[in-house]
Amino acid sequence: MNNTYTTSLNLQVTDYGLLFLRVSIAALMLGHGIPKLFMLFGSQEISFADPIGIGQTATLTLVVFAEVICSLLIAFGLATRLASFILLFTMAFAFFVIHAEDPFQMKELALIYLVIYTFITITGSGKYALDHYLLKR
Repeated sequence: MNNTYTTSLNLQVTDYGLLFLRVSIAALMLGHGIPKLFMLFGSQEISFADPIGIGQTATLTLVVFAEVICSLLIAFGLATRLASFILLFTMAFAFFVIHAEDPFQMKELALIYLVIYTFITITGSGKYALDHYLLKR
């Protein structure tokens, strides 16, 4: 019970916490990315936002890369800071541009993802990640 209210940092517990956060947030984001992946490679015409004027297919491809590939990289802890920065940027764009006119309840999820990806970008992957094992050698 003494450890419940301690402010001391336990690195092993922190590493487990980062592992849990990485895998959890990656799984949640894959839930958004997989349907877009099927849209990208499906037979139906692509209907997707194009706020920067590069075309709907190109925009969808970039979002699929971020939400699927970068999520998998984060889950495995490979190039974690780079992958989370790409997702941080994607969620910032979603919050400030795509959902700019929407009420807060419609864009709140993008903000939550943005905060989590900012945290992961700052902290990195932790010990239980491929980054740690590959850079250790």
